[in-house]
Amino acid sequence: MMADEKAQLRERFRHDRRERDRNVSFELLMAAPEITSAQVIATYISYGTEPSTQEINRYLLEAGHTLVLPRINGDYIQWVQWDGDPLQLKLNGRILEPLGEEFLDFPAIKAAIVPALHIDSEGYRLGKGGGYYDRALPMIDGWKVGLIYSGELSEELLPRENHDVPLNAAATPDEVVRF
Repeated sequence: MMADEKAQLRERFRHDRRERDRNVSFELLMAAPEITSAQVIATYISYGTEPSTQEINRYLLEAGHTLVLPRINGDYIQWVQWDGDPLQLKLNGRILEPLGEEFLDFPAIKAAIVPALHIDSEGYRLGKGGGYYDRALPMIDGWKVGLIYSGELSEELLPRENHDVPLNAAATPDEVVRF
């Protein structure tokens, strides 16, 4: 029953995103002390209707941060260091993934920017349903922030299961909300 409810919400939220401009600015997130103080940051390459991470990733690299990106390996995410070179990315389905060796120094990751379709007032995110981030996030002790559009932070609690991992914050183009 919970899976059906989540699937219906995912469909609704995806539909709501279709008309949005992906190229929004996340300047407030880039100025957050949790980001500016982190040497190693887990982030991702956005696709589809997700808010664009292109500006975020470029800014972080120019500011001297080390970026690690997710690469799917079976049911799990492997983190791989990325220096911004587009030639070091390969297309896996619709997702660009980094080439290279797995980054295993999880304690070094002090911040993680993750995708979400919606985030509730307690920091629980609704993702795309694969569970990859729910399995990966417990290994990261650093600050975890979900990237969403304005209007996708809900006071209403989202359905959740035991494996769902709460975030420390949600970032929209207009605000960074800490939980």
